[in-house]
Amino acid sequence: MSSPAERYAQARRRQAEAATELGAFRHQQAFDLDEFQLQACRHLEAGKTVLVAAPTGAGKTIVGEFAVHLGIAAGRKTFYTTPIKALSNQKYQQLVQEYGSEKVGLLTGDTAVNGEAQIVVMTTEVLRNMLYADAEPLRDLGFVVMDEVHYLADRFRGAVWEEVIIHLPEHVQLAALSATVSNAEEFGAWLDTVRGETAVVVSEHRPVPLWQHMYVDRGIHDLFITESENPRGGSASGRRIDEAAADPDSLVVNPELQRLAHRHQAPPSRRSGGHRSRGRGRRDGHGAGGRSGGRAAEVSGVSGSPQGRRVNRPQLIRGLDREGLLPCITFIFSRAGCEAAVEQCLQADLRLTTREEAEEIASRVEVVGWELPAEDLSVLGFESFREALVHGVAAHHAGLLPPFKELVEELFAEGLLKVVFATETLALGINMPARTVVMEKLDKFNGEKHVDITPGEFTQLTGRAGRRGIDVEGHAVVVCQPGMDPRQVAGLASKRTYPLNSSFRPSYNMAVNLTAQFGTARSRTILESSFAQFQADRSVVGLAREVSQRESSLRGYEQSMQCHLGDFGEYAALRRRLNAMQKDQAKAKNRQRRRELVRILAALRPGDIIEVAGGRRRLRECLVVHSAPEHDPRPGVITAEGQLRKLTVEDLAQPPEVLSTIRLPRKPQVKVPRVRKDLASSMRAALKDRTPPREDAPSPGFGFVEEATEDVEALETQLRRHPCHSCSDREEHARWAERWWKLRRETDQLRARIDRRTGSIAKTFDRICAVLTETGHLEHITEDADTGESALVITDRGQRLRRIYGERDLFTEILQERGILGRLTAAELAAFSTALVYQAKREDEGAMPSMPTRAVAEGVQAAVEIHQDLESREKRHHLDPTPAPELGLIPPMYAWASGQNLRRSLEDSPLAAGDFVRWARQCIDVLDQLGRAPHTAAKLADRCREAVELIGRGVVAYSSVSGLWAEERADDDAAHDDQVHDDLTHDETVSDERDEAHD
Repeated sequence: MSSPAERYAQARRRQAEAATELGAFRHQQAFDLDEFQLQACRHLEAGKTVLVAAPTGAGKTIVGEFAVHLGIAAGRKTFYTTPIKALSNQKYQQLVQEYGSEKVGLLTGDTAVNGEAQIVVMTTEVLRNMLYADAEPLRDLGFVVMDEVHYLADRFRGAVWEEVIIHLPEHVQLAALSATVSNAEEFGAWLDTVRGETAVVVSEHRPVPLWQHMYVDRGIHDLFITESENPRGGSASGRRIDEAAADPDSLVVNPELQRLAHRHQAPPSRRSGGHRSRGRGRRDGHGAGGRSGGRAAEVSGVSGSPQGRRVNRPQLIRGLDREGLLPCITFIFSRAGCEAAVEQCLQADLRLTTREEAEEIASRVEVVGWELPAEDLSVLGFESFREALVHGVAAHHAGLLPPFKELVEELFAEGLLKVVFATETLALGINMPARTVVMEKLDKFNGEKHVDITPGEFTQLTGRAGRRGIDVEGHAVVVCQPGMDPRQVAGLASKRTYPLNSSFRPSYNMAVNLTAQFGTARSRTILESSFAQFQADRSVVGLAREVSQRESSLRGYEQSMQCHLGDFGEYAALRRRLNAMQKDQAKAKNRQRRRELVRILAALRPGDIIEVAGGRRRLRECLVVHSAPEHDPRPGVITAEGQLRKLTVEDLAQPPEVLSTIRLPRKPQVKVPRVRKDLASSMRAALKDRTPPREDAPSPGFGFVEEATEDVEALETQLRRHPCHSCSDREEHARWAERWWKLRRETDQLRARIDRRTGSIAKTFDRICAVLTETGHLEHITEDADTGESALVITDRGQRLRRIYGERDLFTEILQERGILGRLTAAELAAFSTALVYQAKREDEGAMPSMPTRAVAEGVQAAVEIHQDLESREKRHHLDPTPAPELGLIPPMYAWASGQNLRRSLEDSPLAAGDFVRWARQCIDVLDQLGRAPHTAAKLADRCREAVELIGRGVVAYSSVSGLWAEERADDDAAHDDQVHDDLTHDETVSDERDEAHD
């Protein structure tokens, strides 16, 4: 108990604080602030930059709201930045409710509402663009809140966070809000160097305790027990993960759960009695018969063999409902999986809403339905979407139409939806309160391969469980799958933090903006102050130690590959050179073969009867009915069976030979089966009568020219004459030589990493500037005629590049400069713009699609050549290549821009409607950037505006944040004048892009 003097001192402190802005802010809150919140707010009021690292759901956004309060009190502007539009929209609505719509604005990639307000919510890219444009609103800026600042680790967009932190004016106070990271002090130390005095406030306490469970063998079982509890019987009370963090040594993985999981992996015939126990558990934490080792609620939910079990979601959800564990979010990591889960629930007639809730949901869905074009509702799956919502179930993923996605978020936040099947997108900051989070798997597809989720990702995902002020506790349930070990789950669950690593790297756009504002010398200094360089300098010591260890191993390999007949290292180098030359020769031969096949296919004419040998399809004699240009060599043919096919290079193992030629009707109706049958009969008759081919029919020979044959033969001779070639232990030596070569290459790569990390960011900047000088975006000017010293300045093309954002920024500007875009009509330009933004999922990649017009095809061919030239420059300067243009979205976008409805536009495309809308908005953005960039020809600017209008109609035009999005664009000109609203560079799609790779 405190003494009277201590109580008096506390009272005096409370009285003094009541007169501060923090005291006024506390008085306005419906709850008292936690200690870490108070601590961070005190630092903010003292004028410091603040970094707050706290678990998901701990309430760190209250610190951001206090920054807003301070801005209002001081009469200064406050910018509240978020990584995704959904979070921006949600924060905007919240602040409007608190401060009124006249004081709050919203700026995202496609929405501008009251941009001159005192409080503006925006995506981080918009603020970055304002900083580069030195926009007027920055003059009166007092505070910037960076929500989810740990997103600077994202490899796609993380650099934007660092750009903002580095370039913010010195007088601006920063409140950085992060998930719990293990190196918060390191990040804080960097902030201290670039932003001045910085306070780091870390909290690992969850206000709502989180219980960790696994679902296995019809029950939910606690993951942890204490060592003091008897694992063999009696009782075993469940343990929360926050207790694991407080006293990890006292917790062990539930041995009963391990036994059940092991039994779960075994074939059914090996299980006791050949069937599962059906004992029902209780909510008090004791299993049936006291043998569960924790909760064992009967939740029947996994069916099938151990090798391919499928989660029975309806049964699992009904069990969670009986246990009072709804609402819940189930993370599946797959769009297709999310949609299939919803369909599974509908087929099982799972109803989780009351009559009143169902009626409220139905009326809300109808409002959205009325806003959308009626002809698009069926292709959007509106009826099944509505039915699922009325039942209390929904999917949430990047492929969902934005109005649908936002409605799901609103209904779930209001407690009307009970279950949401979601991809990783939902884990990022959006307020989707759930009592329980279910994890169906612990691995995901990252676009290249299946990888285990990290402890940080597990923490972020399960952190959605437990609603502050609503739930006493939250629950995380991992569904046991074949091969899953409870100890693996425990490792993820008990590691509460993860390191924050920078993904910062200079881009072409960044280089011209920095050079324009600061010159190259100061730009290099600025870049060297990045968090990426800060971390790189600290990591060099460990890399140097690793190089030393590898050098020792290399000396051992050298001894093992020594040959008494000669220098085996020299002999091994000859073998590698010969192998590389043979591979290059084979590639050249394949390229020449393809060119020859393309030439012959383009030379075929209607009426030619050809013989097709080999290839991926079993075709023999075919009749050509449609010729094809060389830029798209896929002639239409009819087979001997009367089938209509497109003949491609992949169908040919050898060039087709023209056997005969017959006369065809002027426009044969080849889509009519009877006509195809008659043409096939005519083809067979001509072959039987030996009708000769036309005189100018293409020759089937390849005519290959062997490349570098003499060099290969010379190397082979040199290899055979080498003394080591006759060694009896040659292949044993060769194996050691191969190991040596592999380790040497890895060691050299490590050395290169050390070199790159020592001033690595500035070196990359120099390489980028070298490329930009070659391409004419920067140029050297002489500053001192006596010394000959020169400086880099940006050209008119560089000024244009300053306003083009995205991964293909330089590529886009070069296309504009070369006049490729100016040759296209508005509809063609709309279609072509997809190649500047689109990134296909791996399963969408395939053969080149048919181009809708010759102009588009020629533009694509020119773009491919321009990209190849740019890529060769980048490789020469040791830069990561610009992503190649992807063409899969061109045909559907051309159809849409030509006035087709959504169904017709997507009928030959694998894209979901929501994906198409999202990419369409990014096309609008890049067209808008091109049309407004400095030194853009008036004709192209007009064509860009026309293309924007062609795309921005119907379902693409709709936005639920502020009504019709297309109508909002008319009000955006003022924001555009300051370049505030010229960026949708993956504005919404950080997690969306990762999400796309999973489907």
